[in-house]
Amino acid sequence: MRLKYLGPLAIGIDHPALLGVDCDGYSPNCFAVEVGPEAGVHGAVIEGDVLVVDESHSLGHDDLVVVEMDDALYLYKAFRVGARYRLMPLNGGNGLMATARMVRGVVVQTKRCSLAKIRA
Repeated sequence: MRLKYLGPLAIGIDHPALLGVDCDGYSPNCFAVEVGPEAGVHGAVIEGDVLVVDESHSLGHDDLVVVEMDDALYLYKAFRVGARYRLMPLNGGNGLMATARMVRGVVVQTKRCSLAKIRA
């Protein structure tokens, strides 16, 4: 699923999902991305969710990871296979083997807009 880059958390980000979040409390290695419409509205990650991604966090089994391919960011789930990782799309489909330079970071937190925040 495709992601929209919002920017580094250290500078603060104006997004309804991040209202009231102290961006200064995050590592300078963290950035935010917004989940695109192809995610749909069913599942653990849905359209409009904001994901906090840590570039310095080491990749582990069953982590959500942000991958850069063809100048775009995508979300995958990582599964350890020996010394390598198999990346699988959350909404199904064929996976791929990870290379270190493809993985931009590990999702450390998910933020979702509440309807009250959107209506305000």
